[in-house]
Amino acid sequence: MGKTNWSRVFLGGLLAGVVLIALGFAAYAIYMQKLYTPAIEALGLSTQITTWLYILVVVMSLISGILAVWLYSAIRPRYGAGPKTAVIAGIAFYVLSGLLPAISIGSMGMFPTNVLVIDGITALVVCVAATLVGAWVYKEQE
Repeated sequence: MGKTNWSRVFLGGLLAGVVLIALGFAAYAIYMQKLYTPAIEALGLSTQITTWLYILVVVMSLISGILAVWLYSAIRPRYGAGPKTAVIAGIAFYVLSGLLPAISIGSMGMFPTNVLVIDGITALVVCVAATLVGAWVYKEQE
C-alpha cells in the first residue's frame, strides 16, 4: 500500500472542484433558479447574486473537490482503485456535504420539500460526477 499522494489529491481535487462549479452553475441556470427564486422571495430575502457569492461558491467548490478526492484516496486501500470506489466516495461526500445540511434546512421548513428533493438529487449526481473525475487523476505514491 502506497502513501497518499498529496499533489495528486490537490490536482484531482481542483479538477473535481471545476466539475462541481460547472455542473452546479449549469443546474442552477437551467432549472434550480426557477425553483429557489420563489422560495427565497417567500422568506423575504433578496435573490440578487453578488460577486462575493460567486467568489464564495467558487472557493467552496474547489475546497470541496479537494476533500472529495482526499476521501477517495482514504478509502481506496480498503475498496480498491477505480470508478466503483470513486462512486462510493462521491456518495459519502454527498451525504456529508449535501444530504445532512439539506435535512437540517428541511427540518426548519425554510424551503418546500420538492425544492429540497430536486436539489438533493441534483447534488448527488454532481458530487458523484466530480469525485469520479477527480479520482481519475489520483494515483498513490509508490
